[in-house]
Amino acid sequence: MAPGTPPASVVIVGAGQGGFQTAASLREYGHTGRITLISAEDALPYERPPLSKAFLKDDTYLEGGAPLWLRPATYYVRQDIDLVAGTVTALDRAARTVRLADGSAYAYDHLVLATGARPRTLGVPGSGLRGVHTLRTARDAAALRQSLGAARRAVVVGAGFIGLEFASVARESGCEVTVVEACDRPLARAASARTAAYFARLHRDAGTRLLCGHGVAAVHGNGRGGVSEVELTDGRPLPADLVLTGVGVTPNTELAAAAGLVVDGGIAVDSRLLTDDPRISAVGDCAAFPQVRSGNRLRLESVQNAVGHARLVAERLTGAPSSRTYDELPWFWSDQFSTTLRIAGVDERHDAEVVLGEGPDAFSVLLFDGDELSAVESVNRTGDHLAARRLLSERVPLGPGEASAPGFTLKKHLAARRRGAAVPFD
Repeated sequence: MAPGTPPASVVIVGAGQGGFQTAASLREYGHTGRITLISAEDALPYERPPLSKAFLKDDTYLEGGAPLWLRPATYYVRQDIDLVAGTVTALDRAARTVRLADGSAYAYDHLVLATGARPRTLGVPGSGLRGVHTLRTARDAAALRQSLGAARRAVVVGAGFIGLEFASVARESGCEVTVVEACDRPLARAASARTAAYFARLHRDAGTRLLCGHGVAAVHGNGRGGVSEVELTDGRPLPADLVLTGVGVTPNTELAAAAGLVVDGGIAVDSRLLTDDPRISAVGDCAAFPQVRSGNRLRLESVQNAVGHARLVAERLTGAPSSRTYDELPWFWSDQFSTTLRIAGVDERHDAEVVLGEGPDAFSVLLFDGDELSAVESVNRTGDHLAARRLLSERVPLGPGEASAPGFTLKKHLAARRRGAAVPFD
């Protein structure tokens, strides 16, 4: 295949958000060749964000999984996308084939790895007891939901987004909830101390017990195969009939590594999402890509990132005359109780911050690296989030001195900088 020639066949390993979107965008952008989408789950590709929130408390999500589906089954037939259930066990780069556990093989002109990530486990005695859960797939969520229905006391290990989102659902369902976090505050790797302090108060006010700076030594059983207690490293027992572990994920890089591709905190790709093999791309949670702003290699777990990756790869594979590199602004959200946290940008380090908003339950934290705005965290302030995304993606200058001025708002600052532009801010 000559450079720049669209591949006749594309095989996509992984049917999460990134894999699905790659297939969908290939067709949308005019790819006429064969598309094979291989899913390790025997289910239609589905949304994951509701799994830690709405799925756990909304009965409509139990009706065959349809509310979660990204598209119905007829879509794949209509778009001539071959959706295959199976686990890929080997990648032969010389022969350009992938082989599944059942012995079948699929040849490719271009391969897209969208292998995702898997939850880390506690790795302490008792982690395998019934009632100890992780949360990544619809099957995980269904098992967690079933346990939650009968639980009286839940222990959540890890105060990141997954842990706190589940904690809010469990508390609303009437469970006694204890959250154990090894760091000295919740959201330690995801948000500023100011925002973390707000969410710590939010959960404590709802009756959740939040224990920061503690580790887990063991999980003990009830003698019938189920969990009964979590033992902290200081020896303290926490009674529990449900445990959720939310201590991060590990990217699924084994297939790439075994095939000799470079792995560096994820499957290493360049700014066009190509691996060191020009016939293989990687997208989504498994891909470690160079961030344009800092130059650091970054791996993100978000729908927005997976969709953005997928669209860029599809553009490239359909021969679009573009040398576009991936530089989309990352953004995230989390719903806990009735509060929504939205984050725009990535705060790799900051040395100044400015808080906007006077209400206790609605504010934004602006984070600055020197005189450059690097990220904005907004609690119940949708307008700030939308303006921040525009400011950051367009690299509109803003320093902490300007942001601290009386009457400053992100929206007014953006409008002022755009005054005279053809497209007004909405």
